[in-house]
Amino acid sequence: MKHRFILAACAAMAVAGSLTIARAETPRWSIVIHGGAGVIDRAQLSPDLDAAYRAALDKALAAGAKILAEGGAGLDAIEAAITLMEDDPLFNAGRGAVFSAEGRNELDASIMEGTGLKAGAVAGLRTTRHPISAARAVMEKSPHVLLAGADADRFAASNGLEQVKPGYFFTERRWQGLVRFLAARGEAPPKRPRGVPKAAKNVAHTAVKAAAIDSATHGFGTVGVAVMDQKGQWAAGTSTGGTTGKRWGRVGDAPIIGAGTYAQDGICAVSATGTGEYFLRLGVARRICALVELRGLSIQAALRQVITSELTALGGDGGVIAIGPRGETAFGLNTSGMYRARLDSAGDKEISIFADEGDPR
Repeated sequence: MKHRFILAACAAMAVAGSLTIARAETPRWSIVIHGGAGVIDRAQLSPDLDAAYRAALDKALAAGAKILAEGGAGLDAIEAAITLMEDDPLFNAGRGAVFSAEGRNELDASIMEGTGLKAGAVAGLRTTRHPISAARAVMEKSPHVLLAGADADRFAASNGLEQVKPGYFFTERRWQGLVRFLAARGEAPPKRPRGVPKAAKNVAHTAVKAAAIDSATHGFGTVGVAVMDQKGQWAAGTSTGGTTGKRWGRVGDAPIIGAGTYAQDGICAVSATGTGEYFLRLGVARRICALVELRGLSIQAALRQVITSELTALGGDGGVIAIGPRGETAFGLNTSGMYRARLDSAGDKEISIFADEGDPR
């Protein structure tokens, strides 16, 4: 029944235009961002929260676009946009990260540039304020691609990246989300982290309501950016707090090159969001690029095949953003919503949340 529902939703979204692609002519630069995908219900998302998400997406989009418009590097645009979203409690990245079953925030990120296929990633960070910056440092200042755990935090600190106490990432909304998650499984929550504010009644009420929305909508909140800069270089980056109640050092697709993030000049740049285990098994980001490179599919056709066909058939849910061979921006999702936005040098702009929004070009 679940699969039939998803498949029906995918078919409807394809008609409605949830797979969106920009016009054919090549822009001088382009940027597309996401803030997570899931079963986002209009009835659950209040007008105030809807407006807040759109404003946050617009702010991040503007930060990245400004750099690209001034001739800056795609990597700089990605870092500027994602650090803003890592600092925004609305998103499941950085300060808005969800909690593990043990009551910890464990942060993952990756970044890749299409020139030379250079990449860097981090997993399980607990004290680095901006995981995306740590991932970039791994790419540019180490011989490695992926670093994990406390040593990754130490590496970030040794390269001058800001370190914070774990309590910095605490938000009442995400804590209440963990409490609800564990209660639904008959489990007691862990002790409230040290050094965080006590839950005032009014704050707790608001947070409980927001946590209930998170639970009802199955929102993920992972953030990502894909760009093509004026030098014709493609790049992508992704940052996340993972999944609520994760255990045993679980790592999803976000820090895995080829699954949650991939970029190749002249072909595509991709950032993904959703149930990471399925994106890992399919190698979603690399597969999309391979279909464009090796089979000559348009970016729209590649997204449709991988997201609305292959991912759905496997039982996975989520979405991707992408830049195609001509710098065209694209969205793909098999859920009812994805926080997303795009802009290019021609002024072609869109900010959307629900699957039935946007230009069906």
